[in-house]
Amino acid sequence: MTRRLGPVFLFCGIGLAWSATGALAADPAPRFDPQRLSQIVKTISGDDFEGRAPATPAEAKTVDYLVAQFKAAGLVPGGDLEGGKRGWTQSVPLVKTEFRGAPQFALQVGTQRDALVQGEQIAVRAAMDGSTSVSIQQAPLVFVGYGVSAPERRWDDYKGVDLKGKIAVVLVNDPDFETGSGDFGGKAMTYYGRWTYKFEEAARRGALGVLIVHETAPAAYGWATVKNSNTATMLDIERDQPAAVHPKLEAWIQRDVAVELLRRAGLDFEAQKKLAQTREFQPQVLKDASLTAEYAIDRQVIVSKNVVGRVEGRQRPGETVIYSAHWDHLGVGAPDAKGDRIYNGAVDNGTGLAALIEMGRAFASAPKKPERSVVFLAVTAEERGLLGSEFYGAKPLYPLAKTVAVINMDALSPEGPARNFSTSGSAESQLQNLLVEQAKGFGLAYAPDPHPEAGYFFRSDHFSFAKRGVPALSFASGNDWVEGGLAAGEASAKAYTAERYHQPADEWKADWSFTGMAHDLPLLYRVGETLANSKRWPEWGQGSEFRATRDASRAERR
Repeated sequence: MTRRLGPVFLFCGIGLAWSATGALAADPAPRFDPQRLSQIVKTISGDDFEGRAPATPAEAKTVDYLVAQFKAAGLVPGGDLEGGKRGWTQSVPLVKTEFRGAPQFALQVGTQRDALVQGEQIAVRAAMDGSTSVSIQQAPLVFVGYGVSAPERRWDDYKGVDLKGKIAVVLVNDPDFETGSGDFGGKAMTYYGRWTYKFEEAARRGALGVLIVHETAPAAYGWATVKNSNTATMLDIERDQPAAVHPKLEAWIQRDVAVELLRRAGLDFEAQKKLAQTREFQPQVLKDASLTAEYAIDRQVIVSKNVVGRVEGRQRPGETVIYSAHWDHLGVGAPDAKGDRIYNGAVDNGTGLAALIEMGRAFASAPKKPERSVVFLAVTAEERGLLGSEFYGAKPLYPLAKTVAVINMDALSPEGPARNFSTSGSAESQLQNLLVEQAKGFGLAYAPDPHPEAGYFFRSDHFSFAKRGVPALSFASGNDWVEGGLAAGEASAKAYTAERYHQPADEWKADWSFTGMAHDLPLLYRVGETLANSKRWPEWGQGSEFRATRDASRAERR
């Protein structure tokens, strides 16, 4: 396969000319070596890296390896300022919280009081608002539908209700999810549908807590995922005002608990859900209903690292294009059926790291430096909630207002080439349009995310930039393979999800050709190179929930 595709690697990348900016058609894209990609993945996912968990001895080894690779690729340090000079890393303080002892919860309606068991009827996160203990006594409950406040869509589920001292009960996903049409793009999830938004919006409104009603289809995963993700040790970035984004109590409840709660408060769950899918919905105080919660929290701060390399722009070094990939995985955990306890993370995200290193090599070895700077950002703690990229977004090394775009690479296919590619989610932007247009010159067709309702756009590191207005996307390898077509590509994806994803079996394989990555990476190079040699600032689509944030910083780009 490598020999047959060699001419494609070398000659297929004539870029789209942007006559509006005066940019010329680009030179052929550089070649990416499949064997070098394979070797990086083999090394970084080896057992001696112990699954690359943050804040473990494996982190230091991983960071040292990435720094050495960035140096060898010809990059310069792009991280924190140290004595007036950039270092290779950005320190990422993380707050670790966990329950001390068994938490106690109870729902009461009228005189009937029912205990809720952690992990069974309710899944409560160890408090991340700065608290070391939580004592909530009979806090009133308010059903707020989907918990959405979207002025650009003329939508407000809160309608002036005062949530101070109260617990909001909220549905997951968007108002359009069940109907498939409406003001939120139908099945495709917007950020308003993401559970993180529900917590953040309630915190902005002063809510004491939030109970998200779990339903498998709109959540895109079952209760087991909710339980495992929310009842263990929690990590968050260290925030100046954590209570501004985290209510004191953040939790999910089972659907049947919510149905019974509303019934006893005199409301029909399905009828209220149907009303919540309209602008006419009114928040409902649940009559005589309250929640009690008692628990203590152990809280400590640990420090992890993002790794940052850079190629400085020759004309406008203060304007930045970012390529990103996360370096962390799940570390050492429960053994699989073979007794293997190391979660190696070869595909997720050894492949993204290999792409990042080799992308840096391509830019550093180009005949001349780009006009704008290009940053190569390997972020920590993606698997714990996009925390490395979230910290960068909150404390950027380079101004977000002058960050042109972010191209994220996460869990790329190490197999042969495909005829298509995709991106996570369905957010409209000129960056996405540029990628799709450029792909035509590489013989690649764009295949939209087949499950935009699952909210994958919000589950990878580019989102930490998008929600702050920076045009961003996450590239996904195609499923229509040159050898075997859709049947082969989909079978491989299903097998990976079932047998290797987030399991010890995600290990490097000698029969991986890496020719698919070698074919696709010149496209991603071309998109970044086009932007780096342009005066163009990509924008979000007119209906995007991120457009207003980006527009607010427009004056800084003049």
